[in-house]
Amino acid sequence: MAEIEVRAVEKYIGMSPFKVRLVTNAVKGKQVDEALTQLKFMSKAAADPVAKAIKSAAANAEENFALNRQDLYITRIQADEGPLRKWRRFGARGRFKPILKRSSHITVVLGERESSQK
Repeated sequence: MAEIEVRAVEKYIGMSPFKVRLVTNAVKGKQVDEALTQLKFMSKAAADPVAKAIKSAAANAEENFALNRQDLYITRIQADEGPLRKWRRFGARGRFKPILKRSSHITVVLGERESSQK
């Protein structure tokens, strides 16, 4: 049987990819419900957008492919770099202090495990 992969992409998240990767590495390879529970109690700001992307992928799997939510697990989750907004602040003595506003894109790929009740 062919392996079904369900994707969801959350784009233009207003925080750096490094901060988002700290959260995505914690939930990589876990079941969907277990990952969402862990993200609910995580004290990182990136936990909310990551949870939103996982919920979206789980909803796609249930609606479009009729998969059971208890059989879904995170096969791949990654935080890529989004567009960089360059901002400026003027310093003393005519100096220029650049500020880089980073953004990120979160991609979640879910797979299906065979349930043990069969």
